[in-house]
Amino acid sequence: MNRIKRISNEILERYPENFGTDFEENKTILKNIAVVRSKLLRNRIAGYITSYRRSSEKVSASAEITESEIE
Repeated sequence: MNRIKRISNEILERYPENFGTDFEENKTILKNIAVVRSKLLRNRIAGYITSYRRSSEKVSASAEITESEIE
């Protein structure tokens, strides 16, 4: 699993604006950006990127709620 996280983080560092929270879209973008030899590896990388984006989106949304409660 460390390999998938490492590859995903490297791709997200280079192309942060290309990926979102939709798995199918991320899979297509990954296919265009990187050469991944196996379908399984590409799906796992796209899945990790999707879950990472969803969790970071939830964190930013909860941070906005907390800031609005403070004001």
